[in-house]
Amino acid sequence: MNIDKVKQDLIQQKSELQSRLERTHKHLFSKESPVSPNFHEQIKETENDEVVAALETEGLGELIQISRAIERIENGTYGNCSDCGGQIAEERLIAIPYADACIDCTESKS
Repeated sequence: MNIDKVKQDLIQQKSELQSRLERTHKHLFSKESPVSPNFHEQIKETENDEVVAALETEGLGELIQISRAIERIENGTYGNCSDCGGQIAEERLIAIPYADACIDCTESKS
């Protein structure tokens, strides 16, 4: 596995995610238009805001995972399971480059 390429990809993912989170945050907290006078429209706007807030929360979690993966690359522990210390399968890291646990430890948490 080319660790330099993985790091480069993670940094790019992190940058794209940060941009998306900035837009979501702006959508939630910098409303440019007033609340609709139509009650049904207000309900739709509220529901939309709830979805956007959930996406923001999910994105923040992913951003933390990506940042931690970059740290693990930099300190030489990338690919080691944070629970058991064993190796994380390369196939898993290809699928989820910020994975910090092997599949056995992940499944045992479920």
